[in-house]
Amino acid sequence: MKNQTIAQQLNIKTFPFEIKNNKGNQIYYEDSTGHWVKWEYNEKGNEIYYEDSTGHWVKWEYNEKGNEIYYE
Repeated sequence: MKNQTIAQQLNIKTFPFEIKNNKGNQIYYEDSTGHWVKWEYNEKGNEIYYEDSTGHWVKWEYNEKGNEIYYE
């Protein structure tokens, strides 16, 4: 069986489909073509991870002052 997107698993028919965390940050986005993007954030609200359905991903790390110290 083919892997299903979140919208497909939930039988969502209205797009774009978006999920936000309790701080209001967007953590998931999906369009009607099945293209999706997901994000993760640290406790200070800095983006620490990005991934999309094409296989592209990015990772960030920050110091205690919130300055970016690592990018992959």
